[in-house]
Amino acid sequence: MTLGVSDLDESIRFYRDGLGLPLRDRDPDSDIAFFTLEGAWLALYPRESLAEDATVPADGSGFAGVTIAHNVAEQSEVDAFSTRRARRAER
Repeated sequence: MTLGVSDLDESIRFYRDGLGLPLRDRDPDSDIAFFTLEGAWLALYPRESLAEDATVPADGSGFAGVTIAHNVAEQSEVDAFSTRRARRAER
């Protein structure tokens, strides 16, 4: 899950230091932070950038600041996932 945040450094401190979530190694200049959860990932990304990626306005009209993604390594995995999802939807 990716949360769009207004202050990345402050948000990292909250999730890492306040909640104790394990932050993955990251380049200090990176504009994204990943936390390893049990069976999932939490990502923090600048809200404006996340809204741009989602092709919606960042002001909140149509964008809640959260996205859920299923990332895979190869295009063939995307195709296989899409096929399985379409078959389930047909049921």
